[in-house]
Amino acid sequence: MWTTLLNLQQLEQLMQSSHSFPQLIFKHSTRCSISRVALGRFDRSEPLPNIGYHLLDLLENRSLSQAITDSFGIVHESPQVLVIVDGICRYHANHLSIEPDDLRRVLEGYRSKSL
Repeated sequence: MWTTLLNLQQLEQLMQSSHSFPQLIFKHSTRCSISRVALGRFDRSEPLPNIGYHLLDLLENRSLSQAITDSFGIVHESPQVLVIVDGICRYHANHLSIEPDDLRRVLEGYRSKSL
């Protein structure tokens, strides 16, 4: 389900793809128990079709995390999810407020507009 974000070129491609269908970025810290819980919730849920799912390892890619903060104007949190549609962050959540069911409703709304 997850595509690992490793570089700025992937972030640029993600932003371009967001004009065709929604993109979700999960900013994950491998050292944080809350982040593991939030990621586990996603891994146990059924992914939606026509959504890009991207995982950013914060410990390995701090500069890319900063580029995401700069690009979308969303203050960095960990863990954090962002939903990108038409190059704009339309939804974000952090810590234990990251709920796949909430994101599913948000993503289904944007997905139905994109189809």
